[in-house]
Amino acid sequence: MFWTEYPRDVVQVSGADATTYLQSQVSNDLRPLQVGDSAWSFLLQPTGRVDVLLRVWRTADDTYVLDTDAGFGVVMVARLNRFKIRVKADIVPLEWRCVAVRGTSDTAGTADPGVERLVAWGEGYDLLGASPLVPVDVPQGDAVLLLEARVQAAWPQMGIEIVPGETIPAETGVIDLAVSFTKGCYPGQELVERMDSRAATAPRSLQRLTLAEASTLQAEGHATITSVAGEMALALVKRSALSH
Repeated sequence: MFWTEYPRDVVQVSGADATTYLQSQVSNDLRPLQVGDSAWSFLLQPTGRVDVLLRVWRTADDTYVLDTDAGFGVVMVARLNRFKIRVKADIVPLEWRCVAVRGTSDTAGTADPGVERLVAWGEGYDLLGASPLVPVDVPQGDAVLLLEARVQAAWPQMGIEIVPGETIPAETGVIDLAVSFTKGCYPGQELVERMDSRAATAPRSLQRLTLAEASTLQAEGHATITSVAGEMALALVKRSALSH
């Protein structure tokens, strides 16, 4: 178990139309979110390709905090503003920190009343806020341990496993967490729904493999290794190789 800084870009979306606008744009259903709840989602291009994988945290009735991997906040804001016409919602960047705690399934409340424990990939939780308190009883880790945890969780990272404008949701391995198939329309829904209704698989998909397995597949032209942590790796593996 450890904690470490987790670089994220953060924005706040607030206003009378914040809920209806975000609901019309993201791939997940925000209606079940109560104040304090968070969920993963995609912002997609109309073609169905991913702009960003992000987390949506409802902090008040008409206020949400959205965060994505560091360096991709500009993409997130540009995509949010793209269809924001006559919408009463303000999008404001926040200079917040994110602390990742991994190696525990404990999701009980935090001692800091100003910070919620947010949904996270892998075993653990994230603390997001202007100055989140780190758990005093948890040892500090580093980026290497966070990478190991991410590879173990087979979680895609923007700019590595997800390339804006190129990656499709079905390649990422996180559709079950980031997509609702029962909500209303949103940009890019057609491609996602079509692949689901036809039980189609993507031309390639993210897989966690041993480094030896991934290296063999890459040498044969069947995979592209994206992240490596010790003896494990994440790789985008071609559909033809997965069928064997």
